[in-house]
Amino acid sequence: MKTLDKIPTGKIERTSSLLKAGAKVGVNYLKYYGNKITKDEEEARKILHEDNAADIYDSLKELKGSALKVAQMLSMEKNILPVEYVEKFSLSQFSVPPLSGALVKKTFRKYFGKNPEDIFDEFSAESVNAASIGQVHTAKKDDKKLAVKIQYPGVRESISSDLKMVKPIAMKMFNIKQEGSESYFQEVEDKLFEETDYNLELKRSQHFAEECRHLPNVKFPHYYPEYSCEKIITMEWMSGIHFSEFTKKQNSQEDLNKIGQTLWDFYMYQMHILKKVHADPHPGNFLISENNELLVIDFGCIKEIPEDFYIPYFELAKEENLKNPEIFREKLFTLEILRTEDSEKEKEFFAKLFYELLELFTRPFNQGKFDFSDESFFQEIADLGQKYAKVSDMKGMNTNRGSRHFIYLNRTFFGLYNMMHDLKAKDVAINHFKNYCK
Repeated sequence: MKTLDKIPTGKIERTSSLLKAGAKVGVNYLKYYGNKITKDEEEARKILHEDNAADIYDSLKELKGSALKVAQMLSMEKNILPVEYVEKFSLSQFSVPPLSGALVKKTFRKYFGKNPEDIFDEFSAESVNAASIGQVHTAKKDDKKLAVKIQYPGVRESISSDLKMVKPIAMKMFNIKQEGSESYFQEVEDKLFEETDYNLELKRSQHFAEECRHLPNVKFPHYYPEYSCEKIITMEWMSGIHFSEFTKKQNSQEDLNKIGQTLWDFYMYQMHILKKVHADPHPGNFLISENNELLVIDFGCIKEIPEDFYIPYFELAKEENLKNPEIFREKLFTLEILRTEDSEKEKEFFAKLFYELLELFTRPFNQGKFDFSDESFFQEIADLGQKYAKVSDMKGMNTNRGSRHFIYLNRTFFGLYNMMHDLKAKDVAINHFKNYCK
């Protein structure tokens, strides 16, 4: 893959790159109308989705930063996007053009006053992994193998303008109304600013590694603050294969269950004990060791869960509360899903919608053990998403629903459920994490 000697950082440069993608999408639609004459509708639409996904992704991967991060987030929403977009956008987890050696050295000189080879005993000129916000190089110091993550230049500075560019696309895709949407986009912007502060990530990584070190079968790297700064993080190199590679191998059900239980316990411990969570559960952030240990290699996105949200959120997960109309409605108001200014029609519609959603998504929490290999459960999720995407009753209603805290909590559960499903983990003990409370 070719390296990048320059990343567009100016607003005009970045906007023009997306406009070019928009022009290509327009041409793709012309091709689509032509293909409908010679091919059947399904095949013509598949070609359209493939071409659009490729052209949009090609533009985003050159821009890197927030725009590419949004693609990565969307790739987790398997039940919302056409499969062609999911497949292409999921490449943003580990397959984008890396920075050239010259740009890497420039970053080191700016923050350490030295080239990387003057700091480490060995430093790989080529990156071993390039993603949305940064890329990873290997290094050695005193016989220790290290992973050095370097942030792309201009990423932090372009967050606000990038979000303004992708906001209209996101609003259209997810039926978000302009009125009352500011808090949602502010939440995303705040999190992206946090993700581009490597000093904060270093601090959080060390905190999570310390707090979760006693959990069995999960490992964290050691971090090196002396070789880290606001744009560079240096950590111990962790040997293993990517989570997605592991799930494609022929594994015993016992090994899949072991990793599944480890992953579930790790997340439930964070949610319920730490009240803060690794809110980016996609395969690119996890490795599996040769001993089938779960290796957590990235803590860029952390969501702290305030008590006044945590309590009603998880109270709604209890079956007895879901089935008690009075308690159910009360919690919907507390979580800003229902509002006092709603019409009776809106209250009735959204109460029914969220009952169906919550009954389905909280099903694992109301069982002692759960089978995440159950295809029918995930098909129900897909079917429910498609059902409400087509409901005409939603037109004219204010569809911005729920506290801003839902964004990253829901994203966490979407990602976690998808990873558990990829593992096909069975007999996962839901409250097993309680055994590890300090």
